Amino acid sequence: MPRGPLMIIGGAEDKVRKPTILKHFVALAGGPDARIAVIPTASSLGREVVDVYDALFTKFGAARVDAVRPESRDEAQDAALVKVLDEATGVFMTGGNQLKLSAIVCGTPVGDAVLRAHERGAVVAGTSAGASIQSSHMVAFGVGGATPKQRMTQVAAGLGLVQDTVIDQHFDQRNRYGRLLMIVAQSPQLLGIGVDEDTCGLVEDVDGDLVMRVLGKGAVTVFDGSRMVSNAYEATRSSPLLASGVVFHTLPEGVVFNLTTRSLVAREAAVAQEDAEELAEAGRDLRQLARDIAAADAAPAAIRRRLKLRRSSPRPGTTSTPDPQEDPTHE
Repeated sequence: MPRGPLMIIGGAEDKVRKPTILKHFVALAGGPDARIAVIPTASSLGREVVDVYDALFTKFGAARVDAVRPESRDEAQDAALVKVLDEATGVFMTGGNQLKLSAIVCGTPVGDAVLRAHERGAVVAGTSAGASIQSSHMVAFGVGGATPKQRMTQVAAGLGLVQDTVIDQHFDQRNRYGRLLMIVAQSPQLLGIGVDEDTCGLVEDVDGDLVMRVLGKGAVTVFDGSRMVSNAYEATRSSPLLASGVVFHTLPEGVVFNLTTRSLVAREAAVAQEDAEELAEAGRDLRQLARDIAAADAAPAAIRRRLKLRRSSPRPGTTSTPDPQEDPTHE
């Protein structure tokens, strides 16, 4: 069975006016058959945050919504919580403190159950903190700013749903370019992924490659430092870092990016319906002309008249009176 899709949401997703991302999550989880487990461990809001997502997911058609909220590593051993995750068709991790989420969930039966859910095909989504923990290396905390500086942020272990990456959220809104680039400068093998608010990177397994499609009103920023030059290994204290040769991608809605090959997936050219009909008609004319020439059943003048008549003939559903002078059977 293929691994399930991942939804990496940059936080502050629209819940009222245009909740496209959350609706898409419910649809991927099975729509009317969806059994969703909400993990609100990162949040400080208590039961209220679960109530919000419960109301939304139920409104969008989910059959059942359950809370899985361990508040300690001991509680993350609870077999009842694990059972809820093992039966879920969708797992949703809320925002809040990602370091708390990592410290309580990673490496526990609850964390293992999230990984199993992904492996058996369930959709796993997370917003804000719930987005960051999906990467193998997680931004723990740190300040904003456009310039990468030494010690600007720290890294903790994530769940590793997306290997060899580090994910940041609220990206453009909180100016987190510098701290993500700092991590990439220190570990150029990691692909840096920054997700804007009300934006989602939908990651799916396509023929063994992880392919990400962007949804929402913002963009996903990708830093590829695989061939960069940096002085991160010798920079001291909070000095600015050298980061040269980084490949920078800004990916708006609809764009598809291959995370495995670190390359943009070519978009198919969109053709208007009217243009498509004209192209199809021209193709039919050319094929018929080729058959006429191959059969040598008429002189070139007759073929030209036949083609002219076919182009002037009414389309299906319309009527017209043929002109006898244009009869292609008369030479």
